[in-house]
Amino acid sequence: TQRKLHTYNQTRRRRTELQMAPVVMLWLALCLSGTLAVDRGNFKTCDQSAFCKRQRALQPGQSPYRALLDTMELTHTKLTLQLINDNNKVRLLLELYRLQGNMTRVKINELKPLKPRYEVPDVLVQQPLTEPLSLLSQDENGVVLSLGGEAQRVILSARPFRLDIMEGHELLMSLNSRGLLAFEHLRTLFSLFVILPSQPKADDKVEEEKDEEGMWEETFKSHTDTKPNGPSAVSLDFSLPGVEHVYGIPEHAETLKLKTTDGGDPYRLYNLDVFQYELFNPMALYGAVPVMLAHNAQRTTGIFWLNAAETWVDISSNTAGKTVFGKMLDYVQGSNETPQTDVRWISESGIIDVFIMLGPTPYDVFSQYASLTGTQAFPPLAGLAYHQCRWNYNDQEDVQAVDAGFDQHDIPYDFIWLDIEHTDGKRYFTWDPHKFATPKDMLQGLLEKKRKMVAIVDPHIKIDSEYKIHTEIRSQGFYIKNKDGGDYEGWCWPGNAGYPDFTKPEMRAWWASMFAYDQYEGSMENLYTWNDMNEPSVFNGPEVTMHKDAVHGPWEHRDVHNLYGFYVQAATAEGLIQRSGGVERPFVLTRAFFAGSQRYGAVWTGDNAAEWDHLKISIPMCLSLSLVGISLCGADVGGFFKTPNSELLVRWYQTGAYQPFFRAHAHLDTPRREPWLFGPDNTALIREAVRQRYALLPYWYQLFYHAHRTGHPVMRPLWVEYPQDAATFAMDDQFLLGRDLLVHPVTEEGARGVTAYLPGKGEVWFDVHTFQKHNGAQDLYIPVTMSSIPVFQRGGSIIPRKLRVRRSSACMEHDPYTLFVALSQRAEGELYLDDGHTFNFDTKGEFIHRKLSFSNNILSSSNLAPAAHLSTMSWIERILILGASKPSKVTLKTAGGQDSQLEFEFDASMSVLTIRKPGMNVGEDWSVVLK
Repeated sequence: TQRKLHTYNQTRRRRTELQMAPVVMLWLALCLSGTLAVDRGNFKTCDQSAFCKRQRALQPGQSPYRALLDTMELTHTKLTLQLINDNNKVRLLLELYRLQGNMTRVKINELKPLKPRYEVPDVLVQQPLTEPLSLLSQDENGVVLSLGGEAQRVILSARPFRLDIMEGHELLMSLNSRGLLAFEHLRTLFSLFVILPSQPKADDKVEEEKDEEGMWEETFKSHTDTKPNGPSAVSLDFSLPGVEHVYGIPEHAETLKLKTTDGGDPYRLYNLDVFQYELFNPMALYGAVPVMLAHNAQRTTGIFWLNAAETWVDISSNTAGKTVFGKMLDYVQGSNETPQTDVRWISESGIIDVFIMLGPTPYDVFSQYASLTGTQAFPPLAGLAYHQCRWNYNDQEDVQAVDAGFDQHDIPYDFIWLDIEHTDGKRYFTWDPHKFATPKDMLQGLLEKKRKMVAIVDPHIKIDSEYKIHTEIRSQGFYIKNKDGGDYEGWCWPGNAGYPDFTKPEMRAWWASMFAYDQYEGSMENLYTWNDMNEPSVFNGPEVTMHKDAVHGPWEHRDVHNLYGFYVQAATAEGLIQRSGGVERPFVLTRAFFAGSQRYGAVWTGDNAAEWDHLKISIPMCLSLSLVGISLCGADVGGFFKTPNSELLVRWYQTGAYQPFFRAHAHLDTPRREPWLFGPDNTALIREAVRQRYALLPYWYQLFYHAHRTGHPVMRPLWVEYPQDAATFAMDDQFLLGRDLLVHPVTEEGARGVTAYLPGKGEVWFDVHTFQKHNGAQDLYIPVTMSSIPVFQRGGSIIPRKLRVRRSSACMEHDPYTLFVALSQRAEGELYLDDGHTFNFDTKGEFIHRKLSFSNNILSSSNLAPAAHLSTMSWIERILILGASKPSKVTLKTAGGQDSQLEFEFDASMSVLTIRKPGMNVGEDWSVVLK
C-alpha cells in the first residue's frame, strides 16, 4: 500500500509539474521581456475583494454600536467596557490605554468569539508602558477621561459609540465619528445570527444577517479561497480636523502626500510581487507598514493600525479638489469650514488594535513610533557605501573581472552581489558547482581588497529529496500547510517549492542556524544576505502569492500574510549575528516588510524600470518609508527593467548617491551597465557621484547612529524640519539628509536648470560645490549641466567629510577628516566613529562621539560620551569655514595646553577660510581660535 501510495504521489507530482511548467515559463517570459507593464488584472481591486467591497458599501451615518456604560471598569492602567451592535446584539470588548510618551491605545475585540482572533505578535519591542487614566466626569451620555498634562482628555460618547481626543478646546482626532466601525463576528456556516445574551429582552430587535457573496468562499480568476471561519473583517474611521496633509502607509509608487481615494480604489496594504509596477496608483506593492502621519502647521500626529491581514485605507477630505484660488475665495467670502481629512482602515481579519501617537512635533511622533516597534538597525559602515549588482554575474571569473574594472576606472565600491543564478539549481545556501566552484577563493580575493559580497537566499525551497535544506524542513514539519493539512507547495524560481513557516519561532531558529560557517558551505565573514520574493511570491498562486487558506499552526495565512517577509528578514539577520558569536552587525536586504522591519536591515523599492518617472518616484517612496521608521531605503540605480540611456543612468547615480541605500541593479536580459561602459565622459560623471558618496560617509554614519538611537529618519521631507512652512508640506522632489544637507536631484530629461526651495526665513544655505551663499525662504533657480548635483549645506552646521576616497570604505578607516563649517553667526555639528562593523559600540562602549561647535570665533571639539572609549589614528587635516571673515591669525589650543599657529588661506570672493593641516586627533578636545 505504501509503495502504491508513493507511486501515486510521484505520478501526481509529475503531472502537476507538467501542468504548471507553462505557468513558470510564462512568468519567465514576462520577466525576460522587460517590456510589458504590470498586468493589473492579476491583482484585485476593492470590488474584487469581498470584504473590502462589503465594508466600503457601508456609508457614513448613524453607527449601530453603543457603549454599555454599566459595564465600564477603570483600573490604574486601562479602561474596559462593552460595545453592543444594536442590529445583531453582538457585543465587543473595548480596551483603552494611556501610554507613556503621549500615546493612546485602543483595542476592540469580540467579547466572546467562537475562537481566538489573531493578535499580531513580535512587532512591538515590548509591552507598551502605561500611565494612569483618571475619570473626570460621567453621565448617561458618556465619560470623560484625563490623558494627563496639556488638558488632554478622551471623551467617550455612548450612543452612538464615539471617541474624541481633545487638548484644551481643540479636537485632535475622532474615532467612529462617521459611524463606520464594523466588526464581523466569527460564526458558524449554518448560523444566521449570534445573539448575546442568548435570551434577548422583549424589546430587543435582532436583524437577520445576510449571507452575502464572498463571506464563506471567494473566487478570483481560477483560485478559490475557502473561508472556514466566515467573514471576519474589521473597520474603523478616524477624523482629523484641521488636517489637509497625510503621509505614510507604504509601500506605494505614489507622491509623498497621500491622495484622496474618493471615486477610486483605497490604498491597499498587501505584500505582493508586482511585476514592473505602475506609478501613481494605490495598488499594493512588496511591503506594508500600516502607519499614517497627519500634519498641519500646529501639530503632527500618527495612527498605527497593528494588523497583518490584507488592509485597505480610504482617505477623503473636505478640501480635496479645491484649487489655491478656491481656498482663497473661501477665505475672502468668509467661509469658516475647517479643513478635515477622514481616514478609514479596513482589514480582512484579526482585531482592531490601534496606537494614536499625539506628537505634537514630527520628532515626537518618530520617537513614539520607535518606542513601539524599535529603531533602524545600525548598519555596518560598508552597508552605507556603494553596492554593485545585477541578475546575474555569470561566474567567479566574471566577479573578478567586474571587481578589477572598478579598480581600473578608480571607482570605489564595497559590495558585489549575486542573484539566484549563483546557486546549484536555485537551491539556496548552495553554489553552482561549475560557475562558482570555489566560492571561498572568490570571497578571499574580495576580502584582501577589503570588499564584501551579498548572495541571495530566498524563502521558497526546492522540493528535492537530495537537498538538505528541504529534507530537514520537511522532517521537522516546518513547512506551511495547505488547507487539507499537507505541506503547501507552489511554484517559484526552482519550480515546485515549499514555503517554510517563519511564524514559528523554532523554524526561525533553525533557519538562523543554517548561516553558520559549517552549515552554509563556502560562506565567509564577508558574505552577507539578500532576502527576495518573501511576500511570499508564488507564481501559480492567487495574485502571485500564497493562498489565504493556507495554514500556520492555528492561524490562516490571511491573518499573517503581511508579516511573512518581516519574519524572514528577522531570522536571516539573527543567523548572521549568531555565526559571529554575536559580535558582528548583519547586513540583510529585504523586499517584503512590515512595521518593525527597520530592526533587521535594509529595504529597496523593488522591480522598477529604467524610466525618468521611476527615478523621480524613488524620492517620495523612500521618504514615505523614512517617515514610518525604515531609513535604510533605496531604489535600483538605473532601473531594474529596460535599458537606461547614458543621461538617465548618470542622473540616477547622482540621485542614488544621496539616498540611504545605494545599489545599482539590473535585469539579466538588459545589456551590461557597469559604470565604465558608457564612454569616458559618463564614466567620469558616475565616478564623481560615487566619490561624493564616499566623502560623505562620516556624515551618513553619524545620521544612522542617531536613527538607531532615536528613531529619527535619515532622509527627511522638508516639512519635518520646517513644520510651519506650508510651502514644504507636499514637496517631494527634494529632501533633507539630517538637518543640514538639502538635496534637489536632477530628475528631468534634458534639464538645463532646476528650481530648489531653500527653507527657513532668516537662514542661509551654502552650495556645497561652489560655496556660494543663498538666503532661505526662497525658490532658487539653479542652472545645471550633466555634472551638477544641487546640494546645499545649512548655515549653522558643521559636517565632517573624508576627502581621500579609496577603493572601499574599510580602506579609508584611518584617513583624516575635513570639517566643513557653514556659518550663520554660529554653527554646530557632530562627529561619530566606531570600528564600523561590530556591536562593540553598544556592548563595550567603544566609540567616539564629539560635539563640534563654532561660536565667538572659536571652533571647538568636546566629548559627548565621556564614558565611551576608542583609539583612532584619524586626524583633522583641513577645516573650511564658509561665510567667514578674514582673521589676522589662527591659533590651535589642545587639551595639553599647547598653543600653535596654523596656516590659513582666505578667499575673499567667496568668504571661505581654509585652515590646512591643524593635525589634531579626532578623539581629543581642542579649539581653534580666530583673531
